Amino acid sequence: MAKSGIRDVAERAGVAVGTVSRVINDHPSVTAEVRARVQAVIKELGYRPDPFARSMRSKISRLIGIVIPDLTNPFFAELVQSAERAATAHGHNVIFMTSFDDAAREADRLTQLAGRRVDGIIIVPSTGLHTIKAPKGLPLVAVDRLVDNVPGVAADHRGGARNAVDYLVRLGHRRIACIAGPAGSASAQDRLRGYLDVVGTLGDRQQDPDIAPLVVGAAFDYESGRAAGTYLLARPRAERPTAIFASSDQQAIGCLRAANDLGIPVPAGLSVVGFDGIPLSNLTTPRLTTVIQPMSLIAEAAISALLGQRDMPKIGKPHLFACELVERESSAPPVQEPDVDNRLLTAAGEPLGIDLLGTRTE
Repeated sequence: MAKSGIRDVAERAGVAVGTVSRVINDHPSVTAEVRARVQAVIKELGYRPDPFARSMRSKISRLIGIVIPDLTNPFFAELVQSAERAATAHGHNVIFMTSFDDAAREADRLTQLAGRRVDGIIIVPSTGLHTIKAPKGLPLVAVDRLVDNVPGVAADHRGGARNAVDYLVRLGHRRIACIAGPAGSASAQDRLRGYLDVVGTLGDRQQDPDIAPLVVGAAFDYESGRAAGTYLLARPRAERPTAIFASSDQQAIGCLRAANDLGIPVPAGLSVVGFDGIPLSNLTTPRLTTVIQPMSLIAEAAISALLGQRDMPKIGKPHLFACELVERESSAPPVQEPDVDNRLLTAAGEPLGIDLLGTRTE
C-alpha cells in the first residue's frame, strides 16, 4: 500500500494543501468544521507529516539533543528520562547520544546533533577539564558537570556534600572518610570541597581538632566504590573510619558490599552516606542514606532555558538547586572508641596533595 502524502489528504478532504498544512500546525485561521474534516482524513489515511521537512520550513525541529557520558550510570539514565518528560510538556521530543566520557566523541556528538537541526542541546560534559565548542547559533546548556564557557544548571553539589558530612558529625562521628570522584569532574570537585568544608581546611568555621580528612579517589561506579571501601575498612578497628561519605550512590553501594565482605555491620560498625538519590539507593540492605539531587527541577530548568521559557544561565553563574539529605538505615551514631589520629591518604597510603582543588594539605 502506497504511503499517503499531504496532497492525498487535501484531495480526500476537499481542501487546499495549504489548509492541511495549517491544520497540522494548529493555525487559528482554520474553522472548527474544516479542522475536524481534515483531521478525520489524516486519521483515515494514516498520514504522518515528515518532521525533517517541517523543520526545514519552520526552522523549528521540536527536538532537543542530549549528550551524556555513560548510559549505564543510572543517574544519567534518570536525567534523560526527566529531560524527556520536561521536553514533552513543551511539545518537544529528545534525541540522546553517549560520549563514552571522551572529549573527542563528545565534540562529534555535538556536530551530529547540530546536523539534525535540534532546537538546543543539553550536555553532561565528559570527565576532564576542557572547553566545549557549541555549534554556531545553537543553544547549549551544561547539566550536572559545569564548565567555564557554557551556561549551566546543576544541583548545589558542594552544599549537599557539606550537609551530609555535617549530619555525620552531628551523629557523633569523628573519623569520617570521603570516597572522592574523578579528579577531572567538576561535580566531584565540588562534593570534595563540601566534605573539606566540614573536616578539612576549606571551611570558615572553627574546626573540631578531633576531625581530620581521610580521602580516597575513585571512579563513580560500583566496583571502584567497593575497592575504595575495602581499602578504608581493611585496617585495625581503632584506625578505620566510623563513617564514609561517598561522592556517588554507586560508590556508596560498592562500599556497602565491601563492609559486608569484611564482616562490618552497617550501621552498627559503619555509617555510609551516598550522593545522587538513584532509585537503587532505596532498595539496598540497609537502605542508603543519601543526598538527593532534584532531577526533575534541574531538567525542567535546562529545557526551559533552551526553549527561551526562562532566562539562560549566565556564564560563570549557573542555576543551582538545593539538594535534600534523606536519612535511611545506613547511618547511625558510632560505637564509642578511643580517639585515633588520622592522616589524609590516597589509596596508595601516601599523603594526598589535593591538586584538583588548587591547594595542598598534608
